[in-house]
Amino acid sequence: MTSTILQRVEDHRERRERRAEGSVTGVENWRLATDGDGFAWLVFDQARSSVNTISSTTLGELDRLLDEIEAEPPRALVIRSSKAHGFCAGGDIEAFAAIEDPQELADLLKRGHAVLDRLEGLALPTVAVIHGHCLGGGLELALACDQRIGLAGLQTGFPEVKIGLHPGLGGTFRATRTLDPVAAMTAMLTGKTIYGEKNRAIGLVADLVEPRHMHAAVAAAVGGQLSAKGHPWKRWALGLDPVRRLAAGRMRAMTRAKAPPEHYPAPYALIDLWQHQGQDTEQMRENESASFGKLLSTDTARNLIRVFSLRQKMKALGDEASGIRHVHVIGAGEMGADIAGWCALQGLRTSLSDMSPDPLGAAVRSTERLCRSEHRSSIETRDALDRLVPDLDNAGIAWADLIIEAVPESIEIKQKVYETVGKRMREDAILASNTSSIPLEALREHVTRPAQFAGLHFFNPVAKMLVVEVVRHDGTDATTVDALRAFCNRIGKLPVPVASYPGFLVNRALMPYLLEALVLLGEGVKQETVDQAALDFGMPMGPIELADQVGLDICLDVGRMLTASVAKPMPELPDWLERKVERGELGRKSGQGFYRWRQGKPQKEKGVPTPAGDITDRLMLPLLDACVECRREGVVDDPDLIDGALIFATGFAPFRGGPIHYARARGIEAIVGRLEGLAKAHGNRFEPDPGWAKL
Repeated sequence: MTSTILQRVEDHRERRERRAEGSVTGVENWRLATDGDGFAWLVFDQARSSVNTISSTTLGELDRLLDEIEAEPPRALVIRSSKAHGFCAGGDIEAFAAIEDPQELADLLKRGHAVLDRLEGLALPTVAVIHGHCLGGGLELALACDQRIGLAGLQTGFPEVKIGLHPGLGGTFRATRTLDPVAAMTAMLTGKTIYGEKNRAIGLVADLVEPRHMHAAVAAAVGGQLSAKGHPWKRWALGLDPVRRLAAGRMRAMTRAKAPPEHYPAPYALIDLWQHQGQDTEQMRENESASFGKLLSTDTARNLIRVFSLRQKMKALGDEASGIRHVHVIGAGEMGADIAGWCALQGLRTSLSDMSPDPLGAAVRSTERLCRSEHRSSIETRDALDRLVPDLDNAGIAWADLIIEAVPESIEIKQKVYETVGKRMREDAILASNTSSIPLEALREHVTRPAQFAGLHFFNPVAKMLVVEVVRHDGTDATTVDALRAFCNRIGKLPVPVASYPGFLVNRALMPYLLEALVLLGEGVKQETVDQAALDFGMPMGPIELADQVGLDICLDVGRMLTASVAKPMPELPDWLERKVERGELGRKSGQGFYRWRQGKPQKEKGVPTPAGDITDRLMLPLLDACVECRREGVVDDPDLIDGALIFATGFAPFRGGPIHYARARGIEAIVGRLEGLAKAHGNRFEPDPGWAKL
């Protein structure tokens, strides 16, 4: 009853504010209204967009609104967003990237600083009410206010480092001055999201409240009864030069372990900025802009911004409604359980079947762990588990819009499943296989309605890997592909439409890279040296460690299939690999593969030789060549999708912009010549694909 009354009071207040709204000439992205308490409510509502972004236009309009506020000062200014999903998604990245004139960029940053400095300097209390996603430039805007109130479900962060930059609108000095300085630097150096209560703990928000308590919290903040947690002792200690030098050194060491400075200069520029100018706001403001402009001109930033654009392009492939509300997954092994858990987490009713109850119970427990890792509340976790229905009888087949087969990689086993499914599934339902490499033509013979049959190749681990290959055979209906692309988008994944082909796109490109690594081992090169060559190129892990992660049994199966199916010569699978698999040395999952694994980490030998000679090109160029082959064969027509798929599915060095982009930057003629040289030295598996001529 009490909550109902409070909601009615809130609704009345909202209606009163809307009646008081006025318009300002030339302003279309903000609304300004004054309530009965004398508080001016400035609502960020970017026109013709589902999210707010910081741009020269939105900041220019804010500047004009500050004229009005200064002319007739209210009792307090409250800034909030009208967008359902968040306060602000950050800066307009593509607009920044389009600026080529350094002076134009410097002028833009100077104007942006001036607006936020003006907001910060208002002679009246200012409060930002932030909810959902409050990122990058949006968080910098909120930090220019005296106080911040967070609404339940808040997610904040500085993701600029992921596109090769650091904050450029005062975030570097306002964050370290306002928050726990170590937490602020960590957020800017890693780009990681800060969830819920952590925002209060580090001093970012004065309180986290439910929306119905927002006005009371704002009034308390304006009245001085509520303020953010301070960290004065930590700020004092880090103001001492010796302490700051020590902290900066540790930051560099921790950053270097994941992001080498030669590949990712932005975090090191930020550390330098904080160490040398962190105690002088004016100096840090000036140097922040100069550093931002310098970083934006680097190849790293340009390529990482390209990666951001690729992600947006891939996401747009599934913009339509899928019509899929109930998913039935067959097979509760690791992949099937993870797919089902992810679908349930994303709000879809999901039934999961298996021949035994034990895997179903394990799937429920793993989904509960998934909810915790994804920062879901206890209520959200309960709801996700309610949506996940263990189904020993396969009853969900009759009700499902989409049936996903996730049984072992055996044509015979899959065909038996399809015979059973075909008798029970709805006429309008879609059947999809999670096969990682088997061409669909070999599977569709036992499918009742081939036009509604396709592949949905998820990557492991499902929760972390963004890409899903949507695989079509020559008889798959276009509406089936469209529905599956939209389904991927609905569950937060990036669809990559591909034609049926041995290995599809990603495994076809990855396998020559893995097999060449085995050839190098056979030649006596240390496995740590092979992995280091890939790491030096920019891969997230080396091919030997990757094979252990994937599972040597899976690598062996896929390798056999590809070497037998692809016209291009490939390295022979070594006998000693088969013997390792027969001994149960399968990699991480068994504790022993190429490496011994302890607590989820490979134990690597120290002091091995550094990579030399042609090791790097022998690993990477076959991967590039396979990508060109896939384009020539029509597996994927758009080179951008090849780049996006390999970046998001394999971790292909993001700062290089993708394999095709890297090849063009290095020079097609140079790569073809290098492949021809490797073919003379090491065999015809390096012969360049004919598709290079049309790239």
